[in-house]
Amino acid sequence: MSRIKITAGGLHFVAETNPHAPLTVAAFLKLLPYRQKLIHVRWSGEGCWVPLGDFKLGVSFENHTSHPSAGDILFYPGGYSETEIILAYGGCSFSSKMGPLAGNHFLTITEGRDQLMTLGKKVLWEGAQDVVFELSSH
Repeated sequence: MSRIKITAGGLHFVAETNPHAPLTVAAFLKLLPYRQKLIHVRWSGEGCWVPLGDFKLGVSFENHTSHPSAGDILFYPGGYSETEIILAYGGCSFSSKMGPLAGNHFLTITEGRDQLMTLGKKVLWEGAQDVVFELSSH
């Protein structure tokens, strides 16, 4: 299991990789350090997402779910909607204008969980925030 440091909106988190999504984890680790913009979801409730358009990570569905818990991070490989990463900070039901979606649960935030709501509200009220995923040195 690897630990990933996530910095978003000036807040710091640590996530652990999910052993039930080995292909998604392996492909994502190759991207690190990974820099993007985090924006608020439109249809999914209390979540933030990284829209990735037609990006292909080279993985399909592994352990996909439509109902992530706060602190769960999913990767949606595309299909009905664009490829994306979604981070649940509260009540979340992953969906798009096409209806329910499911993504691979590949990371779980284990440190900084008390800041999730702060991050979500910051993204909601202040707009897109920089997000960086990198290997944790601890």
